[in-house]
Amino acid sequence: MSHRTVKFYQTGTFTVGNRLLPEEDRAVQSGVGRANSLTSGHRACQGCGEALGARCVLDAAMRAAEGNVIVANATGCLEVFSTPYPESSWRVPWIHSLFGNAPSVATGIAAALRAKGRSGVRVIAQGGDGGTTDIGMGCLSGMFERNDDVLYICYDNEAYMNTGVQRSSATPAGARTATTPPVGEHPGHEFGRGKSVPLIAMAHSIPYVATASVAELRDLEYKVTRAMGICGARYIQVHVPCPLGWGSKPQDTIRIARLAIETGLFPLFEAENGKIVERHRIRSPKPVTDYLTQQKRFSHLFNESGSYAVAAIQEIADRNIRDFDLCENICDDHSRLR
Repeated sequence: MSHRTVKFYQTGTFTVGNRLLPEEDRAVQSGVGRANSLTSGHRACQGCGEALGARCVLDAAMRAAEGNVIVANATGCLEVFSTPYPESSWRVPWIHSLFGNAPSVATGIAAALRAKGRSGVRVIAQGGDGGTTDIGMGCLSGMFERNDDVLYICYDNEAYMNTGVQRSSATPAGARTATTPPVGEHPGHEFGRGKSVPLIAMAHSIPYVATASVAELRDLEYKVTRAMGICGARYIQVHVPCPLGWGSKPQDTIRIARLAIETGLFPLFEAENGKIVERHRIRSPKPVTDYLTQQKRFSHLFNESGSYAVAAIQEIADRNIRDFDLCENICDDHSRLR
């Protein structure tokens, strides 16, 4: 294993502090030298997973590249809450692109830097799941196919949150959104829809693909740092709960993100050149009901007519555990989770 999770068992969290670790093993956010790339003053909602994820991603990238980073940012929540004209919370060279062309803009920046011989400056493109999995899919696939020297970060909050919580192709089955209301014979988002961009990225055989979560910030920092040391196209999808769109409590953002991992609904893994090389193992998988009941977007599933959907979502989690080999122990029988 190239990366080992650090856990302080006195509290079961990281709250004991980085002082117990050697300085070289401490998290980026623990030091006064952190870049604060996304600094205070932005207008994100309380408990916003995207704001937390973006700050950790960019600070880790800035440390890895010694401050030589340029960012292209797609339209979306992250852009809107961080740059209300004429203000900005960004402390990096930052360019606002259209909703779907952040990969193309970043590719152009990388090409210009290459033409000028500035090999020490790294380029990051970032956007939400709507601008990535839907509107920007063509530009992103082109970036992958050309193997452009860009790291693309997708902050996945599973819907178009900025424009009123509409369904995206990353919205999970059964979820309530403005365009998938909890009505009819099969309420919420239909099963069998959507796409997995990490798997699509792997199909392009690009150098590096990973999934990460704000519930595992050390793992997130590690993956960003690793990606910054690789040339060519790279893709990281970060799971970032949205209290407003998910109907969850702002203080439960990290707890819910961790449950997504522990149920198997959001597998954490790394892939190189189209092959998975590392995955985050689950010691004891939790039932999906632990995750679903924390969010109002799934509340309609917990009645007599919605029981089939909960069982189907459990099947999705079980399949992820099998397909990604997530279980730390032998977990052939998942019936105990239902």
